[in-house]
Amino acid sequence: MIWLALFAGVIGFVSVYYTDLTIPFGFAPYISMAALAGLDSLIGGVRAAQLGKFNGMVFVWGFIVNGLLAAFLVYFGEALGQDLALAAVVALGWRIFTNLSIIRRHWMEDHWHESAQSGADAASKRESSAGAVLHSREPVV
Repeated sequence: MIWLALFAGVIGFVSVYYTDLTIPFGFAPYISMAALAGLDSLIGGVRAAQLGKFNGMVFVWGFIVNGLLAAFLVYFGEALGQDLALAAVVALGWRIFTNLSIIRRHWMEDHWHESAQSGADAASKRESSAGAVLHSREPVV
């Protein structure tokens, strides 16, 4: 199910990068917060898929609700005269980096464990063959 999260990321990138979509300057804070929330949901979906806990409905609703909530925080902050966008950036940034560190750690454990296991197998073969040579009664040349 990781394909859904990756597919959503590719569709979002292609729809923005390859179109002549222009956004009025006044909407820039809202769109940037919604994009950051979408990136958070995308990385959270990849993390959930790696851990085997991915649910497509949770991903889609999390994507929509996080984007709307982040945009609302910007709107509410502007109405109050406060920069609540900074709070959203800090919270979403924290979640993004936390999820990325968990993804990285999980990926490294999977790949390093496999390479360490194959390295340990090769080392045990070398040790057993060296031990056989050392313990045999034939002269070592």
